[in-house]
Amino acid sequence: MVSRPPRMAAGQSSLTPGSRPRALQNLHAMRTNQQMHVGLVQIGERFGSQYYLPYAIGLLQAYAQEHLSKPERYLFRPPIYKGIGVDRAAVALQDADIVFFSAYVWNHSLSLAIARKIRQQRKHSVIVFGGPQVPESEDALGAFLERNPFVDIGCYGEGELPFLRILENLHTRAWTQVPSIGFVNADKRFVYNPATEKLKDVNDIPSPYLTGVFEPLFRQNPGEGWSGLLETNRGCPFSCAYCYWGKSERNRVRQFQIDRVFSEIDWISRNKIQFVFCCDGNFGLLKRDRDIAAKVAGNRKAYGYPHAFSVQNTKNATHRIFALQKILSDAGLQKGVNLALQSVNDATLKSIHRSNISFQSFQDLQRLFSKAGIATFSDMIIALPEESYDTFADGVARVIAGGQHNRIQFINLVVLENTLMADPAYQRRHGLALRKSRVTSHHTSLDATSEVAETQDLVVGTATMPETDWIRTRVFCWLVSLLHFNKLLQIPFILINRLASVSFRRLAEVFMTETGEDECSRIARFLFEKAGDVQRGRGEYVASRERLNIWWPADEFMLIELCATGKLTRFYEEARIRLGRFVADQRIQLPAGLLEESIALNHALLKQPFQETDLDIVLSYSILDVYRATLNGETIRLDRASGRYRIDRTSETWDSWETWCREMVWYQKKQGTYLYPCRPLDARDG
Repeated sequence: MVSRPPRMAAGQSSLTPGSRPRALQNLHAMRTNQQMHVGLVQIGERFGSQYYLPYAIGLLQAYAQEHLSKPERYLFRPPIYKGIGVDRAAVALQDADIVFFSAYVWNHSLSLAIARKIRQQRKHSVIVFGGPQVPESEDALGAFLERNPFVDIGCYGEGELPFLRILENLHTRAWTQVPSIGFVNADKRFVYNPATEKLKDVNDIPSPYLTGVFEPLFRQNPGEGWSGLLETNRGCPFSCAYCYWGKSERNRVRQFQIDRVFSEIDWISRNKIQFVFCCDGNFGLLKRDRDIAAKVAGNRKAYGYPHAFSVQNTKNATHRIFALQKILSDAGLQKGVNLALQSVNDATLKSIHRSNISFQSFQDLQRLFSKAGIATFSDMIIALPEESYDTFADGVARVIAGGQHNRIQFINLVVLENTLMADPAYQRRHGLALRKSRVTSHHTSLDATSEVAETQDLVVGTATMPETDWIRTRVFCWLVSLLHFNKLLQIPFILINRLASVSFRRLAEVFMTETGEDECSRIARFLFEKAGDVQRGRGEYVASRERLNIWWPADEFMLIELCATGKLTRFYEEARIRLGRFVADQRIQLPAGLLEESIALNHALLKQPFQETDLDIVLSYSILDVYRATLNGETIRLDRASGRYRIDRTSETWDSWETWCREMVWYQKKQGTYLYPCRPLDARDG
């Protein structure tokens, strides 16, 4: 085993022709007057029937082809954009003189395995790794190259300029003047080149869409479905410790010219790209973002594409966010609007350098979207520094009480390379306990699992949230999702909260007891066992061959199991007993029969397959009026008024568990439309 190579400063030593290994000298002699073959690899995951176009690699190619002094000397191969297997990928790249890998957390290990195989079969190819997974610091980059001696160059930061300079020096293999890279020279010494040259204007990068970079990829894969990425600016003015954008050198926002952005949107529509993810860190930050939203909406109307346009909203721009999101929603381009919070604990926000949207602004936005009939969801991250089980659970309850009844996405904290949180000193300061965890994506096929397992650094405990409390927190989040956001018990939860001021935290915790033999205890046991598996690194999601052969979030899996195995009625009976006991123990005064009626109503409204007739019910209280007003951010009085209602169970039907799992549990998640419509009856209805 080779010992760690000593480091050298840039310029102290380089791979000059005279110092190259003999094999590289021979390759140089053969290739000096020939076209150099460039391999490109950016492996993405399949979502539904589509893959993302490899946009990052496309930008590099477009920039190089524009700025190389002799571009005709380089033949760019169509990129490898999906996991086709290590051996097959290596064969496809076996004739490449240089291979560039764009490495992300979801493809890093597979990319390394392909690179290792290439080195075994072709000793002379130059292998370059770039992307967010390549460390930026000198020590970490040196360690990366030591662990992976088959990688010749590690390229950190913005990639276009280093990519160009590497290609310009490919014939001589002299990398000393290439900015933002690290490499091991002929003397086996590590050389670290700082970012001495930086891209001055992002508009110097041609669009890979408009310059035809992806045309060969389309021709080679005529049956493939594609999703697109749209980058209208780079940079982020915020400094969140867990985010790649949080580094100070990436805080300046640089805009691509609006004409280019509009032309790319036209290209997307002409090529019938269905789904587009906007890469901007803060959509809505700039006034022109409203014009961009209007352009996408106009194209949807004129051309039918794209079908969906997903953005990451900026903070603290309430009315602008609402205006542009309404444009997208009215055009049918959004399934839900993300009002991200991450945490509402002041100490946590300070520790992660995040300035949140004010809670008042959050509530104002929530009311605006609710009244406009636009679904929203919020993000909250588990195990951020200074967050305890109590502060997190109370924060969740506060967000729900603030109007978020559609969905909170509970995200496990993962430490990403090149973030402030990746700094060992930061981790020690906040007591972060890390565990290597398998990377899986929800709702992806079990058969699409890569032959090489991807891993991530999962935070499974902190100084303020010990590992046992991390498990409690993870279970709490799944229960809140199952009971409130999946709508199993949302109606009684809202009624008890409104009438007795009981927090949503306490209501969810009623169902965290796992020691009994009832259905509620069985659910809790399953979730505690699953949380333990996640903490041990076994992956976040539940594999189910029977239910669509995909990875399910644990809360969705339990909803399916309750319904598909005939246990739903028993669950509601036991839930009535648990909540009834809680109400009695806490001496909560509710109108007679209200709890039982609200639970029965919730049961009747939950969408199920195989329904062929509508259902008429009688209510003794104005439960539905109070419930709907609450969802819209309004407060009205509960009245005792007997009335008949019809539940519409036939406008939307499913004739198999498979279609119900896919179309109701999975597809309707962001809109949260898990309950049937229901209307009051009058004398004319008979």
